[in-house]
Amino acid sequence: MSEKLRFETYKAPAGGWGAAKATAKVLLEQSVVVKGSQALLKMNHPDGFKCPSCAWPNPDREKKLEFCENGAKALAVEATRKRVTRDFFAQYSVTELMAQSDYWLEEQGRLTEPMRYDAATDHYVPVSWDDAYRLIASELNALASPDEAEFYTSGRTSNEAAFLYSVFVREFGTNNFPDCSNMCHEPTSRGLPMSIGIGKGTVVIGDFAKAEAIFIIGQNTGTNSPRMMTELVHARKRNVPIVAVNPMPERALIRFTEPQDMVEMATFQSTPISSEFVHIKIGGDVALLKGIMKVLFERDAAGEKVLDEEFIRDHTHGFAALKADIEATNWADIVAVSGIEEAQIRRCADVYIASNATIICFGMGVTQHQQGARVIQQIANLLMLRGNFGKPGAGICPVRGHSNVQGDRTVGIDEKPTPAYLDKLQEVFGFAPPREHGHHVVESVKAMIEGSAKVFIGMGGNFIHAIPDTFAAYEAMRRLNLTVGIATKLNRGHLVHGKQALILPVIARSEIDNQASGPQFVTIEDAMSNITASRGVLEPASADLRSEIEIVCRMAMATLPNSVVPWADYIADYNLIRDRIADVYPDLFAGFNQRIKAPGGFHLNNPPRARQWKTDTGKANFLIIEGLDEDKPIGGAEMFRLSTVRSHDQYNTTIYSNSDRYRGVYDGRMVLFMNEADMRDYGIAPQAIVGLETIADDGVERRVMGLTVYPYQMPRGSLAGYYPELNPLLPIGHHDEISGTPAAKSIPVRIVKS
Repeated sequence: MSEKLRFETYKAPAGGWGAAKATAKVLLEQSVVVKGSQALLKMNHPDGFKCPSCAWPNPDREKKLEFCENGAKALAVEATRKRVTRDFFAQYSVTELMAQSDYWLEEQGRLTEPMRYDAATDHYVPVSWDDAYRLIASELNALASPDEAEFYTSGRTSNEAAFLYSVFVREFGTNNFPDCSNMCHEPTSRGLPMSIGIGKGTVVIGDFAKAEAIFIIGQNTGTNSPRMMTELVHARKRNVPIVAVNPMPERALIRFTEPQDMVEMATFQSTPISSEFVHIKIGGDVALLKGIMKVLFERDAAGEKVLDEEFIRDHTHGFAALKADIEATNWADIVAVSGIEEAQIRRCADVYIASNATIICFGMGVTQHQQGARVIQQIANLLMLRGNFGKPGAGICPVRGHSNVQGDRTVGIDEKPTPAYLDKLQEVFGFAPPREHGHHVVESVKAMIEGSAKVFIGMGGNFIHAIPDTFAAYEAMRRLNLTVGIATKLNRGHLVHGKQALILPVIARSEIDNQASGPQFVTIEDAMSNITASRGVLEPASADLRSEIEIVCRMAMATLPNSVVPWADYIADYNLIRDRIADVYPDLFAGFNQRIKAPGGFHLNNPPRARQWKTDTGKANFLIIEGLDEDKPIGGAEMFRLSTVRSHDQYNTTIYSNSDRYRGVYDGRMVLFMNEADMRDYGIAPQAIVGLETIADDGVERRVMGLTVYPYQMPRGSLAGYYPELNPLLPIGHHDEISGTPAAKSIPVRIVKS
């Protein structure tokens, strides 16, 4: 075991004084106690900026403080006084930086000026903005085909920047838009429209106050969307049952103290959250959902009115086929695959049947499977059986990750654009966009490995550490002619680069964006389809930073000198961008600049809320998944299912510290969470050092060694470990069949003893 790595069970409720202490600590570490505290008062408020962390919407009730621990961390590291200057890059070669941890890289602070990689010295050196744009244009225009370039978008990108990015890339001539949503909720975007006609959730924040039951499947709320906990606390105080389904018992879904509830804080009280914890096996979600549906059909056959017959008759298609599939599924298989006793599944069904308005929330524990999109369709099936669409307090709630990942998709970041959208784009801008579908993330990585991709431009994010098959991806990225990272902070993606490379530093969301027409604001779409404004309040970290919008426009101006798009106008006045968004999407954004003036912004049209179904049948569709396996069976008795997870002190690939206090892990990340009975069977002692090897049929050996085993409440046959450290175990071909999202929550592995 590492001398530093230690384990200590966390016994306090989630949130509470632990969250308050962590918030104070990070503000102090980044030397922004006063500056950061003042900025926090503006975060998620109408006259301020949207949190750069998760996509949870603001509550209906007015709150003076509307941030969580992880939002405070995201702001603190963005507002930090630490700076990465040209002197830093002169001190460290790229080879030396590669030896440092992701946490160390994050801790160095904000990027301050554009940098270019010098292969002769293995250092980044300063470059002017104009020269950077000229290099990008030269490499893009030298390609044999526009399809040899990959244009990545992170979820932190604003609607305005993402929209212009999509216009630039399509005028350049490709639909290659690998996007961070490809790695998280793409199964929602691709699978849910087949069911209900839209790839988004159907609830709004006010529905949580009207729900009579809430199910949370495969989502670690207290770490990944902590502001959601407020709604769950209020629901439990109304005695609303909350059913939590997860292979790992997560602290916040057991007990939680609201850090902004002065009474709970002062009296050291907390609220129990889950009324029922379903300790499911990795890959057991389909079995559980079919089990609950089986109970409904059994009780309906016995004469109980448990199905919403009117909704099923008037609004759905395919009911008979679903019923036949569920009735043909036997209880022994349901129990074996889910790992849940029939009695508990029946208790979950009782909760569902007793509720007249149910919300089902889900996260990447559902989406990141080989049948993730079809699992989501089963969630929709369950909701439809009792008419839980289009009424208050009910619906489906995908809990999105990054703060504008949903908005990027809405305004054009889509490798599979519809003909109607392309027609509108051509009408508004006057160029003929490409019609062939482009690459999502997995296809982009494959193009790099095969050598058909030559240029990679990343609008934010840490692409190289978010994708599967880490070491093959490293090699492929280094063969590219040019890589461009548009970012606020240094990360691994800037060190695993092409033959030529640029780092372009960008103004952060919390910072003031002044342009020729005055201070600008941008907009984001939260996880519940609300469009809100974001206005920075802090001075930029450097005078040499540029906005995302300006960087996109100037790349376009350099690359497309004869462009028909007035790029310079958009740099000066972001209202003009919103006018064009309204022109391209009149059904969603008509009157954009007027509507966004409302303090809470506006809500995008969501047809299922009105029981309108934009599907091929004109109704909501019951869709079948054959059998119970959401991942292909592979391997024998030695096979475990590995789920890669984030620590509590982490957001996406950003590591805030090497600890994970809710799970009791301190000062290390090379950890393997394992069931104690499995450990005994394999002769593995607590804190023994082991490795993992992927079980795959592609002939590639994938192995990660040096993992410290930590006895944890995992189901038999299930393991968990941290992402991105275990990404080398995830094969590029192991992904959701419909969307291409890597199946990172169910990697077949075997244990290798050191």
